[in-house]
Amino acid sequence: MAAEPTPATAPLHLHLTLTTDGQRATLVFGGALETHMIRTLEEQLASPRLRLARVWELDMSDLTRLDLPCAYALLRAATTSPEPTELHIRGVRRTVQRSLRETGLDAVAAIED
Repeated sequence: MAAEPTPATAPLHLHLTLTTDGQRATLVFGGALETHMIRTLEEQLASPRLRLARVWELDMSDLTRLDLPCAYALLRAATTSPEPTELHIRGVRRTVQRSLRETGLDAVAAIED
C-alpha cells in the first residue's frame, strides 16, 4: 500500500482564476513547490491568459514548502512580463517567506502574512 504524501511532499496544486476583464489573475498554491516541479510551474506561469493580466494575486496560504529554484521561477515570471505586473502575495508561511526574500521577490511584490 502506498504511503499518503506528507504536507512537505504533497504534490503541487495550482489553481488560476481570472477576472472577467482579464486584468487580474489569482493563483492559489497548495502543497509543496520543489525543484522537480519547476517545469510544471513555469508552464503554468507562461499561460497566455496569465501573462495578459496586469495584477497577479498569489495565495500561498496552503503552500507548505517553496525551495529556492521555484522561488526564482516565480521571480523570473513576474519580472519578464511584457508589461509591468503588480504582484501581491498573501497567506505566506514563515518558511516560504524566507525563500521569497532570499530570491529578492519581496523587492517586486507586496508580501502579506
